[in-house]
Amino acid sequence: MKTLNLVAALLLATSVSVFAQKKEVKTETSVVKWTGKKIGGSHHGEIEVKNGYFEFENDQIVAGEVVIDMNSLSNTDLEDEGYNQKLVGHLKSDDFFGVEKYPTSSFVVTKTTKFKEGKASVTGKLTIKGKTEELTFDVVKSGDSYTAQLEVDRSKFDVRYGSNSFFDNLGDKAINDIFTLEIALSVN
Repeated sequence: MKTLNLVAALLLATSVSVFAQKKEVKTETSVVKWTGKKIGGSHHGEIEVKNGYFEFENDQIVAGEVVIDMNSLSNTDLEDEGYNQKLVGHLKSDDFFGVEKYPTSSFVVTKTTKFKEGKASVTGKLTIKGKTEELTFDVVKSGDSYTAQLEVDRSKFDVRYGSNSFFDNLGDKAINDIFTLEIALSVN
């Protein structure tokens, strides 16, 4: 009987380690910073994480999703309140992210590598304005914090305003198609 109990305990212990451990993203301590560039300058700001989770198995992210609240989009470089509100309003308009129709953006994990020396490769599907594209990038782990820097081509998500990909003769009014997201997520 003792042998049977020992075998049962070992099987239970082995099966528990095989199952993924789900961790929720701490929205209050997680942040997404954005930077958009144009000829002669740039703007930057933040967007809040609405919710998210990751599932882990043996020091590897095996699933996950992060949802971004596009209504929270803010600018942090313009001190003049009028210009700041004008820019944020324009970014939220249909010219850019169409926040009224598309209030969230998301990233869903589809493939990863194990963390080696605190770094892993993550592939997934980024959805902005109802358009989905696959991205691969590195994630750095430090304790329960995960950071990444993504370069996103806005033209692939139908964000057309000021884009040389859609309009000719913009000259120095052109806005770069690539914008950067610096992501810092905490999990519990």
